[in-house]
Amino acid sequence: MGITPQQYNQLKDRLKRPRQAGPVFEQSPPLSRSKHSVLLGLDPSLRGTGFGIIRLMKPVHEVLGQGTISCPAGWQRSRCLLQISTTLRDVLKQHKPDVCVVEGLFFAQNLQTALIMGEARGAALATVAEAGLEIYELAPRKVKQAIVGYGAAQKLAVAKMVQRMLRLTETPTPDAADALALALAYAQEQGRYSLAGPKPI
Repeated sequence: MGITPQQYNQLKDRLKRPRQAGPVFEQSPPLSRSKHSVLLGLDPSLRGTGFGIIRLMKPVHEVLGQGTISCPAGWQRSRCLLQISTTLRDVLKQHKPDVCVVEGLFFAQNLQTALIMGEARGAALATVAEAGLEIYELAPRKVKQAIVGYGAAQKLAVAKMVQRMLRLTETPTPDAADALALALAYAQEQGRYSLAGPKPI
């Protein structure tokens, strides 16, 4: 198949242009989560939902807020779920996080416990989703591995390491420490190309 004189001249001009060297493989665009700078860690539970908000900074991340949404044992479940939603809504308005990281599902031997945990998790996630945040989950063992270096670490060990990593003057409560650990573990994942990274939900 022949080409016209005009096509021939265009091809000749293109070959004369100096070519700039470029990468052999185009670099993939950064993951969408890399733009996040304020992270909300969330550890839902009916009686004690832990939350922790950190701002990504160097050399030490800044803690913007932390705490536990506590519900007395005498409260009905519906009242606890309302308390979780209302308090979380206030936290979101105050700190305006970019993304939420929640603890992944676990397997409970007691069906009743699993149902109650599911209710608390649902109330928390619905409130976060209402605010328009992306939500990711990390497995508990992966979080402990990232923070302590041991996937079956005890809560106290996690809390002590969180205190050390964030240079807190006091050890956070267990629920708040777990939430801060989630945010820290997610922060470590940012920028990494991992096949088993945080799972969006």
